Amino acid sequence: MSSKFFFYALVTSLFMLGIYQTVQRHMALDIPWLPGENRTIWSIDAKIEFTAKDEPILASLTTPKPQAGFIQLSQNAASPGYGLSFLNEGNTPQAQWAIREAKDEQTLYYNVQMLVDPKSHDPQINEMPALNNTRNGPAEHAAEKVIIEEAHAKSADAFSFTRELLKALNFEDPDQNVRLILNSGAPKEDLLIALLNQAEIPAKIVGALNLEDARRYQQLQPLVEVFQEKDDIISSHLFDPNSTKAVDRENLLLWDQSGKALLELTGGENSTVSFSMIKQNQPALSVIMEKPVNEHLFNFSIHSLPIEDQSVFKGILMIPLGVLVVVLMRVLVGLKTSGTFMPVLIAMAFIQTSLLTGLIGFILLVTVGLFIRSYLSRLNLLLVSRISTVIIMVILLIALFGVLSYKLGLSEGLKITFFPMIILSWTIERMSVLWEEEGMKEVVKQGGGSLIVAVFAYFMMSNEVTRHLMFNFIGLQFVVMALVLLLGSYTGYRLLELRRFKPLVDKE
Repeated sequence: MSSKFFFYALVTSLFMLGIYQTVQRHMALDIPWLPGENRTIWSIDAKIEFTAKDEPILASLTTPKPQAGFIQLSQNAASPGYGLSFLNEGNTPQAQWAIREAKDEQTLYYNVQMLVDPKSHDPQINEMPALNNTRNGPAEHAAEKVIIEEAHAKSADAFSFTRELLKALNFEDPDQNVRLILNSGAPKEDLLIALLNQAEIPAKIVGALNLEDARRYQQLQPLVEVFQEKDDIISSHLFDPNSTKAVDRENLLLWDQSGKALLELTGGENSTVSFSMIKQNQPALSVIMEKPVNEHLFNFSIHSLPIEDQSVFKGILMIPLGVLVVVLMRVLVGLKTSGTFMPVLIAMAFIQTSLLTGLIGFILLVTVGLFIRSYLSRLNLLLVSRISTVIIMVILLIALFGVLSYKLGLSEGLKITFFPMIILSWTIERMSVLWEEEGMKEVVKQGGGSLIVAVFAYFMMSNEVTRHLMFNFIGLQFVVMALVLLLGSYTGYRLLELRRFKPLVDKE
């Protein structure tokens, strides 16, 4: 009883361990369940143009911070003759160019690769921007006070207060107080922040980029980020100063969250910054491995090996699936095979040659080999000598078939060289001994069973989905092991053994 309990506990543990590792790998690394999945990457160029004043130049461009919906994969810049540094001072990432001397028109380029990732989130806000109470004339100040009081009466928190202000600023027929401050000529985003700051609500301007494929010479859209602290937790919302609708964050990249200037330039004048972008779809696995957060996780996986070694493991990791097919066919169906796991090796050869070519080549080689082996059996040779002779004959046969296929223009026939010669030789030896001891019928039964199982194993091992899963989710090896162990405890009837009960059915 204790041994059975231990056995089932072991099988369950292996199965659960494999499932947990597989799901955890998918959730942590975002490895897709199916092959062929793509991920969207936005490649964005920022073009900086200005006129140099023939003095040392220092240009600092604010670059995107970590944010919801996007993960930065890489950044680079084209700036011949300039020194380039990527800084992160005061939690504001920047690309900074410097040069001692420059004249006339100057152009700098900055490029960033942003991966669309719905699982990414905005970082936690640790502090709010400082309030900036501007001084206006008595009339403007009185008008702002009335607008703030009216919005305050119709709101409950900072965000609903901001929405009421936007309704007033964007109303088609504003009242005299709103018209007065709008006539100042200041941008609406500045007016909104001034009103919010007077109400002691922190806010700042955010430069956002609407991502559209193959767009050029785009400018940042000014948005207002409003902050609120509740229960010691700081939260924020984005508002469009020219609209009362909620800001749609889809395909919206927050480029400048500094609340200051997009470009800080000394030694130059007449500066402009424009943006161009292009949308790209790349295979999910290659993109995932480029993620900075995944780099250390992949260092201790098969993906860290050279490509040549990865290709080897991609074939090796499929063998457990072939083994599972053999166990199923032998234990549950009752098919006899020539050797326990010979069908798996034959299936691996089929993967290299293609199924039809492999079947024809295997049958031809084994048939010719059996005739040669039948002659050798009359010479009463030792086993070692006999097997060695068969190996040499198999090599000669493979070479002969390869040359004939080439001369006849049958390129598929050349793939027969992928068959493992030692395995073929042992197969011929086993079948020859079986012929002598059990007769031709048993040879056909076991040989046919081996080919049937090999074909099923071939379809399982060559399937793109199973190859993707077994290579990228190592935990599935434990699942297969658990199933094999469970099948090993089966003591019931095989499917082919049920034929023995057919006479009883006929009598009824």
